[in-house]
Amino acid sequence: MTHATTPLEERITSGDLVAALLERAPERGANTGLWPGLTLYRFTGPVAPTWEEVQSLSLCVVAQGRKCVTVDGEHYHYDPFHYLVLNSNLHFTAEIVEASVTKPFVSFVLQIDPAIVRKVSVEMLDRRSVPVPVPREADAGQAFVSALDSDLMGSVLRFLRAIATGPDRRVLAPVYLQEIVYRVLRADQYARLLRIAADQEHNDPIARVIRYAREHLSDPLTVADLAEHASLSPSAFTALFRESTGTSPYQFVKELRLTRARDLLVRGDGTVAGISRAVGYPNPSHFINEFRKRFGLSPRAYCDFNSLTTDLSTHHAGQAR
Repeated sequence: MTHATTPLEERITSGDLVAALLERAPERGANTGLWPGLTLYRFTGPVAPTWEEVQSLSLCVVAQGRKCVTVDGEHYHYDPFHYLVLNSNLHFTAEIVEASVTKPFVSFVLQIDPAIVRKVSVEMLDRRSVPVPVPREADAGQAFVSALDSDLMGSVLRFLRAIATGPDRRVLAPVYLQEIVYRVLRADQYARLLRIAADQEHNDPIARVIRYAREHLSDPLTVADLAEHASLSPSAFTALFRESTGTSPYQFVKELRLTRARDLLVRGDGTVAGISRAVGYPNPSHFINEFRKRFGLSPRAYCDFNSLTTDLSTHHAGQAR
Protein backbone atom coordinates (compact mmCIF):
# COMPACT_ATOMS: atom_id res chain seq x y z
CA MET A 1 0.00 0.00 0.00
CA THR A 2 1.35 3.44 -0.91
CA HIS A 3 1.02 6.57 1.20
CA ALA A 4 0.56 10.04 -0.25
CA THR A 5 3.40 12.38 0.58
CA THR A 6 2.81 15.81 2.06
CA PRO A 7 4.55 18.81 0.45
CA LEU A 8 7.31 20.31 2.60
CA GLU A 9 5.49 23.62 3.16
CA GLU A 10 2.45 21.76 4.53
CA ARG A 11 4.62 19.90 7.05
CA ILE A 12 6.32 23.03 8.40
CA THR A 13 5.37 23.96 11.97
CA SER A 14 6.39 26.68 14.39
CA GLY A 15 8.55 24.05 16.11
CA ASP A 16 10.73 23.88 12.98
CA LEU A 17 11.33 27.61 13.17
CA VAL A 18 12.04 27.45 16.92
CA ALA A 19 14.64 24.72 16.37
CA ALA A 20 16.31 26.62 13.52
CA LEU A 21 16.58 29.82 15.57
CA LEU A 22 17.77 28.09 18.76
CA GLU A 23 20.52 26.39 16.75
CA ARG A 24 21.68 29.70 15.29
CA ALA A 25 21.22 31.86 18.43
CA PRO A 26 23.31 30.21 21.16
CA GLU A 27 23.85 33.41 23.20
CA ARG A 28 21.35 35.20 25.41
CA GLY A 29 20.22 38.50 23.90
CA ALA A 30 21.14 39.56 20.38
CA ASN A 31 23.03 37.22 18.03
CA THR A 32 24.46 38.88 14.91
CA GLY A 33 26.92 38.17 12.11
CA LEU A 34 25.00 35.49 10.23
CA TRP A 35 23.75 37.84 7.48
CA PRO A 36 23.84 41.63 6.96
CA GLY A 37 20.88 43.18 8.79
CA LEU A 38 19.86 39.91 10.49
CA THR A 39 19.64 39.73 14.29
CA LEU A 40 18.47 36.66 16.19
CA TYR A 41 17.19 37.05 19.76
CA ARG A 42 17.09 34.59 22.64
CA PHE A 43 15.82 35.42 26.16
CA THR A 44 14.92 33.17 29.12
CA GLY A 45 12.70 35.73 30.86
CA PRO A 46 10.66 38.88 30.19
CA VAL A 47 12.62 42.03 29.34
CA ALA A 48 11.51 45.59 30.11
CA PRO A 49 11.03 48.03 27.21
CA THR A 50 14.24 49.24 25.55
CA TRP A 51 14.81 51.76 22.76
CA GLU A 52 15.76 50.33 19.37
CA GLU A 53 15.89 51.50 15.75
CA VAL A 54 15.82 50.15 12.21
CA GLN A 55 17.15 51.82 9.07
CA SER A 56 15.34 49.72 6.45
CA LEU A 57 12.04 47.94 6.03
CA SER A 58 12.23 45.21 8.68
CA LEU A 59 10.55 41.86 9.15
CA CYS A 60 10.16 40.80 12.78
CA VAL A 61 9.14 37.21 13.53
CA VAL A 62 8.66 35.55 16.93
CA ALA A 63 9.01 31.75 16.88
CA GLN A 64 8.36 31.29 20.62
CA GLY A 65 7.11 33.74 23.26
CA ARG A 66 5.47 37.15 22.83
CA LYS A 67 6.76 40.65 22.14
CA CYS A 68 5.35 44.17 22.09
CA VAL A 69 6.76 47.00 19.97
CA THR A 70 5.59 50.59 20.51
CA VAL A 71 5.85 53.12 17.66
CA ASP A 72 4.57 56.68 18.17
CA GLY A 73 2.38 55.53 21.06
CA GLU A 74 0.86 52.63 19.10
CA HIS A 75 1.35 49.14 20.56
CA TYR A 76 1.97 46.19 18.23
CA HIS A 77 1.80 42.73 19.85
CA TYR A 78 3.07 39.72 17.93
CA ASP A 79 3.70 36.04 18.64
CA PRO A 80 4.27 32.72 16.80
CA PHE A 81 1.04 33.28 14.87
CA HIS A 82 1.72 36.85 13.74
CA TYR A 83 4.67 38.81 12.36
CA LEU A 84 5.49 42.51 12.50
CA VAL A 85 6.73 44.73 9.69
CA LEU A 86 8.39 48.07 10.44
CA ASN A 87 8.89 50.79 7.85
CA SER A 88 12.37 52.28 7.42
CA ASN A 89 14.08 54.82 9.70
CA LEU A 90 12.07 54.15 12.85
CA HIS A 91 12.82 54.56 16.55
CA PHE A 92 10.66 52.43 18.84
CA THR A 93 10.56 50.54 22.13
CA ALA A 94 10.59 46.74 22.28
CA GLU A 95 9.45 44.62 25.24
CA ILE A 96 9.75 40.84 25.69
CA VAL A 97 6.37 39.98 27.21
CA GLU A 98 6.58 36.19 27.50
CA ALA A 99 9.69 34.04 27.99
CA SER A 100 10.96 31.37 30.39
CA VAL A 101 13.90 29.02 30.91
CA THR A 102 11.93 26.03 29.67
CA LYS A 103 10.41 27.95 26.75
CA PRO A 104 12.87 30.71 25.84
CA PHE A 105 11.83 33.64 23.74
CA VAL A 106 13.32 33.26 20.24
CA SER A 107 12.84 35.64 17.35
CA PHE A 108 14.62 37.43 14.53
CA VAL A 109 14.62 40.87 12.96
CA LEU A 110 15.67 41.10 9.32
CA GLN A 111 16.42 44.56 7.96
CA ILE A 112 15.99 44.42 4.19
CA ASP A 113 18.03 46.41 1.69
CA PRO A 114 15.76 49.05 0.04
CA ALA A 115 17.16 48.00 -3.36
CA ILE A 116 15.63 44.53 -2.88
CA VAL A 117 12.31 46.06 -1.86
CA ARG A 118 12.33 48.26 -4.95
CA LYS A 119 13.24 45.35 -7.22
CA VAL A 120 10.45 43.11 -5.91
CA SER A 121 7.88 45.89 -5.81
CA VAL A 122 8.68 46.90 -9.40
CA GLU A 123 8.10 43.33 -10.58
CA MET A 124 4.86 43.10 -8.60
CA LEU A 125 3.49 46.42 -9.82
CA ASP A 126 4.28 45.42 -13.40
CA ARG A 127 1.72 42.59 -13.23
CA ARG A 128 -1.25 44.40 -14.75
CA SER A 129 -3.50 41.34 -14.44
CA VAL A 130 -3.33 41.46 -10.62
CA PRO A 131 -6.32 43.30 -9.07
CA VAL A 132 -5.01 46.44 -7.41
CA PRO A 133 -6.62 47.34 -4.07
CA VAL A 134 -6.95 51.03 -3.29
CA PRO A 135 -4.76 52.24 -0.42
CA ARG A 136 -6.64 53.81 2.47
CA GLU A 137 -5.63 56.41 5.03
CA ALA A 138 -5.78 53.62 7.62
CA ASP A 139 -2.86 51.99 5.83
CA ALA A 140 -0.57 54.93 6.59
CA GLY A 141 0.91 53.57 9.83
CA GLN A 142 4.62 53.00 10.37
CA ALA A 143 4.14 49.35 11.38
CA PHE A 144 1.65 46.54 10.91
CA VAL A 145 0.98 43.04 12.19
CA SER A 146 -0.17 40.17 9.93
CA ALA A 147 -0.84 36.46 10.25
CA LEU A 148 2.22 34.27 9.77
CA ASP A 149 1.27 31.67 7.17
CA SER A 150 3.07 28.54 5.98
CA ASP A 151 4.30 30.22 2.76
CA LEU A 152 6.20 32.93 4.62
CA MET A 153 7.40 30.49 7.28
CA GLY A 154 8.70 28.18 4.57
CA SER A 155 10.64 30.95 2.84
CA VAL A 156 12.10 32.07 6.19
CA LEU A 157 13.27 28.54 7.01
CA ARG A 158 14.82 28.11 3.57
CA PHE A 159 16.66 31.41 4.00
CA LEU A 160 17.95 30.51 7.49
CA ARG A 161 19.19 27.12 6.29
CA ALA A 162 20.79 28.58 3.16
CA ILE A 163 22.95 31.14 4.99
CA ALA A 164 24.77 28.34 6.84
CA THR A 165 26.92 27.09 3.93
CA GLY A 166 29.05 28.87 1.35
CA PRO A 167 27.47 27.79 -1.98
CA ASP A 168 23.89 27.99 -0.64
CA ARG A 169 24.65 31.36 0.94
CA ARG A 170 25.90 32.78 -2.34
CA VAL A 171 23.33 31.25 -4.69
CA LEU A 172 20.16 30.39 -2.77
CA ALA A 173 20.02 32.83 0.15
CA PRO A 174 19.51 35.94 -2.06
CA VAL A 175 16.68 34.13 -3.88
CA TYR A 176 14.96 33.16 -0.63
CA LEU A 177 15.42 36.70 0.67
CA GLN A 178 13.54 38.03 -2.34
CA GLU A 179 10.85 35.42 -1.72
CA ILE A 180 10.49 36.64 1.87
CA VAL A 181 10.02 40.21 0.64
CA TYR A 182 7.51 39.02 -1.94
CA ARG A 183 5.51 37.02 0.63
CA VAL A 184 5.35 39.97 3.02
CA LEU A 185 4.38 42.56 0.42
CA ARG A 186 2.07 40.35 -1.62
CA ALA A 187 -0.10 38.92 1.18
CA ASP A 188 -2.79 41.11 2.74
CA GLN A 189 -0.53 44.16 2.81
CA TYR A 190 -0.51 44.90 -0.92
CA ALA A 191 -2.36 48.21 -0.46
CA ARG A 192 0.42 49.35 1.88
CA LEU A 193 2.97 48.43 -0.77
CA LEU A 194 1.20 50.68 -3.27
CA ARG A 195 1.15 53.53 -0.76
CA ILE A 196 4.85 53.09 0.01
CA ALA A 197 5.69 52.93 -3.70
CA ALA A 198 3.65 56.08 -4.35
CA ASP A 199 5.33 57.92 -1.46
CA GLN A 200 8.78 56.98 -2.72
CA GLU A 201 8.15 57.80 -6.36
CA HIS A 202 8.83 61.53 -6.01
CA ASN A 203 12.25 60.77 -4.52
CA ASP A 204 13.00 57.63 -6.54
CA PRO A 205 14.26 58.44 -10.06
CA ILE A 206 14.02 54.78 -11.13
CA ALA A 207 10.32 54.55 -10.28
CA ARG A 208 9.71 57.77 -12.23
CA VAL A 209 11.59 56.44 -15.26
CA ILE A 210 9.72 53.13 -15.24
CA ARG A 211 6.37 54.92 -15.21
CA TYR A 212 7.58 57.23 -18.00
CA ALA A 213 8.72 54.24 -20.08
CA ARG A 214 5.38 52.47 -19.72
CA GLU A 215 3.57 55.59 -20.88
CA HIS A 216 5.90 56.25 -23.85
CA LEU A 217 6.67 52.82 -25.31
CA SER A 218 6.09 54.07 -28.85
CA ASP A 219 8.96 56.57 -28.42
CA PRO A 220 12.65 55.65 -29.02
CA LEU A 221 13.50 55.60 -25.26
CA THR A 222 17.26 55.54 -25.46
CA VAL A 223 19.34 55.14 -22.30
CA ALA A 224 20.45 58.77 -22.69
CA ASP A 225 16.82 59.94 -22.84
CA LEU A 226 15.86 57.93 -19.76
CA ALA A 227 18.93 59.14 -17.87
CA GLU A 228 17.99 62.75 -18.67
CA HIS A 229 14.46 62.09 -17.38
CA ALA A 230 16.02 60.83 -14.13
CA SER A 231 18.38 63.86 -13.98
CA LEU A 232 21.41 61.54 -13.94
CA SER A 233 24.34 60.87 -16.23
CA PRO A 234 23.87 57.77 -18.44
CA SER A 235 26.52 55.80 -16.52
CA ALA A 236 25.14 56.71 -13.07
CA PHE A 237 21.58 56.04 -14.24
CA THR A 238 22.50 52.62 -15.69
CA ALA A 239 24.26 51.57 -12.48
CA LEU A 240 21.36 52.70 -10.27
CA PHE A 241 18.79 51.10 -12.57
CA ARG A 242 20.60 47.75 -12.51
CA GLU A 243 20.90 47.91 -8.70
CA SER A 244 17.18 48.64 -8.36
CA THR A 245 15.74 46.21 -10.93
CA GLY A 246 18.43 43.59 -11.50
CA THR A 247 18.65 44.31 -15.22
CA SER A 248 19.85 47.00 -17.64
CA PRO A 249 17.57 49.83 -18.84
CA TYR A 250 17.78 48.46 -22.38
CA GLN A 251 16.70 44.94 -21.39
CA PHE A 252 13.97 46.25 -19.10
CA VAL A 253 12.43 48.45 -21.82
CA LYS A 254 12.74 45.62 -24.33
CA GLU A 255 10.81 43.31 -21.99
CA LEU A 256 8.16 46.00 -21.48
CA ARG A 257 7.75 46.43 -25.25
CA LEU A 258 7.45 42.72 -26.03
CA THR A 259 5.12 42.01 -23.11
CA ARG A 260 2.85 44.88 -24.16
CA ALA A 261 2.92 43.61 -27.75
CA ARG A 262 1.93 40.11 -26.61
CA ASP A 263 -1.00 41.53 -24.63
CA LEU A 264 -2.19 43.58 -27.62
CA LEU A 265 -1.93 40.55 -29.92
CA VAL A 266 -3.91 38.33 -27.56
CA ARG A 267 -6.65 40.97 -27.32
CA GLY A 268 -6.67 41.37 -31.11
CA ASP A 269 -5.88 45.09 -30.88
CA GLY A 270 -4.55 45.85 -34.36
CA THR A 271 -2.28 44.38 -37.01
CA VAL A 272 1.25 43.13 -36.45
CA ALA A 273 2.65 46.23 -38.16
CA GLY A 274 0.43 48.54 -36.09
CA ILE A 275 1.34 46.83 -32.82
CA SER A 276 5.01 46.94 -33.81
CA ARG A 277 4.84 50.73 -34.11
CA ALA A 278 2.74 51.08 -30.93
CA VAL A 279 5.41 49.42 -28.79
CA GLY A 280 8.37 51.26 -30.30
CA TYR A 281 9.52 49.03 -33.16
CA PRO A 282 9.31 51.13 -36.37
CA ASN A 283 10.69 48.17 -38.36
CA PRO A 284 8.15 45.28 -38.31
CA SER A 285 10.79 42.74 -39.37
CA HIS A 286 12.95 43.64 -36.38
CA PHE A 287 9.90 43.39 -34.12
CA ILE A 288 9.00 39.95 -35.49
CA ASN A 289 12.54 38.66 -34.91
CA GLU A 290 12.67 40.01 -31.35
CA PHE A 291 9.21 38.62 -30.57
CA ARG A 292 10.19 35.17 -31.87
CA LYS A 293 13.37 35.16 -29.74
CA ARG A 294 11.36 36.08 -26.64
CA PHE A 295 8.26 33.87 -27.02
CA GLY A 296 9.39 31.14 -29.44
CA LEU A 297 6.79 32.00 -32.12
CA SER A 298 6.23 34.81 -34.58
CA PRO A 299 3.56 37.35 -33.54
CA ARG A 300 1.03 35.90 -35.99
CA ALA A 301 1.75 32.30 -35.00
CA TYR A 302 1.53 33.23 -31.31
CA CYS A 303 -1.83 34.90 -31.87
CA ASP A 304 -3.15 31.90 -33.84
CA PHE A 305 -1.90 29.46 -31.22
CA ASN A 306 -3.55 31.45 -28.43
CA SER A 307 -6.83 31.56 -30.36
CA LEU A 308 -6.72 27.80 -30.93
CA THR A 309 -5.99 27.15 -27.25
CA THR A 310 -8.86 29.40 -26.21
CA ASP A 311 -11.25 27.70 -28.65
CA LEU A 312 -10.28 24.24 -27.39
CA SER A 313 -10.72 25.31 -23.76
CA THR A 314 -14.15 26.74 -24.55
CA HIS A 315 -15.11 23.56 -26.43
CA HIS A 316 -14.06 21.28 -23.57
CA ALA A 317 -15.83 23.51 -21.06
CA GLY A 318 -19.00 23.28 -23.10
CA GLN A 319 -18.76 19.50 -23.24
CA ALA A 320 -18.23 19.35 -19.48
CA ARG A 321 -21.41 21.31 -18.91
